[in-house]
Amino acid sequence: MDNYSIPNLLLEIEQEQCKLLSDLTFSEHVRYIYNPLYYAKETHEFYVRTYCNGQKIVLFLGMNPGPFGMAQNGVPFGDSAYVNNWLKIMGNVFKPDEEHPKRKIEGLNCSRSEVSGSRFWSFMEDVCGTPENLFKNCYVHNYCPFSMMTESAKNITPADLKAQEKKALLQICDEALYKIIMLLQVKIIVGIGKFAEVRAKKVVNTYNIPDITIINIMHPSPINPAANKGWKDIVYAELEKSGILKYMT
Repeated sequence: MDNYSIPNLLLEIEQEQCKLLSDLTFSEHVRYIYNPLYYAKETHEFYVRTYCNGQKIVLFLGMNPGPFGMAQNGVPFGDSAYVNNWLKIMGNVFKPDEEHPKRKIEGLNCSRSEVSGSRFWSFMEDVCGTPENLFKNCYVHNYCPFSMMTESAKNITPADLKAQEKKALLQICDEALYKIIMLLQVKIIVGIGKFAEVRAKKVVNTYNIPDITIINIMHPSPINPAANKGWKDIVYAELEKSGILKYMT
């Protein structure tokens, strides 16, 4: 497969995933749904076309967009400072159809830091030096592209959904993840947090994909007390032990 077609095919998989997710119905608990692959299409496509223009050995897998990260700019773990200055993402960002007054979309101009994203991309900058070093063999992707929240703007993750809602969403996102694994010919999946690791294992087992290693690294979220005590050192040790660092430098 030529490298030109890989980003196009990846974007097609995501578009189909978003279309299927948009057809789902959620309880009134899920009051707002943001789809950054729609309103931040330009910046998301810039990220995909710049950094996913070939097959990859390692897939770093997150869960879904954070309100001040990917929800703002369409880039996984998209802390604005790193999206602008390290990844150098460009493009217009518009608005979701319905916007929560406490969760305004400011795109690349978002001044609020996403702690998870800041920790994640700061680590990558420290270890890899340049984005080119990281993305030569690796790609960073979110399992679910939708950001969801309650009436009060409380973030809802896929793991928080009610059983039937969750089942329907997982089925769609599992299938999309399977297609992306096969497209990129991934050999190692790094689940960022337990949820992503569990979904990756489920997909690999369900579709009987051979020769894939799945490891877990601690999620950089500030909600996780352990992550606030030297997340970078912990993750560096995990990636070194599993032999993944060599693909990042």
